[in-house]
Amino acid sequence: MAVVDGMNAFERAVKRIFDFVCSFLGIVVLSPVFLIVYVALRIQNDGSVIFKQERIGYKGRAFNIYKFRTMCVDSEPNGKPQLAAKGDERLTKVGRFLREHHLDELPQLFNVLKGDMSFVGPRPERQYFIDRIRKANPDYDYLFMIRPGITSMATIHNGYTDTLDKMLVRLQMDLEYLQKRSLWLDLKLIFTTVFYIVNGKKF
Repeated sequence: MAVVDGMNAFERAVKRIFDFVCSFLGIVVLSPVFLIVYVALRIQNDGSVIFKQERIGYKGRAFNIYKFRTMCVDSEPNGKPQLAAKGDERLTKVGRFLREHHLDELPQLFNVLKGDMSFVGPRPERQYFIDRIRKANPDYDYLFMIRPGITSMATIHNGYTDTLDKMLVRLQMDLEYLQKRSLWLDLKLIFTTVFYIVNGKKF
């Protein structure tokens, strides 16, 4: 199945300018929240405050995604990648709160500022899981046409992708987004995400 990007070159340029400006403003405005989370994680004293992990993004390039640390340091003791799930026992007390309110994602504003990510786009995955998804559906490669995002249709409606089946459902939703995406759709997804977070809806 051939997949075509729903955005033209002009829209993609506007989207990138929007990402750059809004991520910069977001970092400035939310700096007090960054500080509070930093202090809370320092008091907890369980490893580094910022967690970084290699993900695969635009054009298949690897980059480091940034998050506030929510899990204990030895969360993958055998070295095999494990998917996070709701109620994951590896979450620290502070980490559980950050996850529930999506505050752990705030450092990804720096990923958006750098151009590794966008506000809206498919969630970036590790190569280990991409290889598993591609065996079931090679159409995953189409997602390399666009920058991964902090939020997406799949993030809002599919929730935690803690199984391969959920990953394949998410892939179909991401491919649908790629074909239908527009600046208006991006704004709707951003406002929906913010609305859900403010109102405490779990996703």
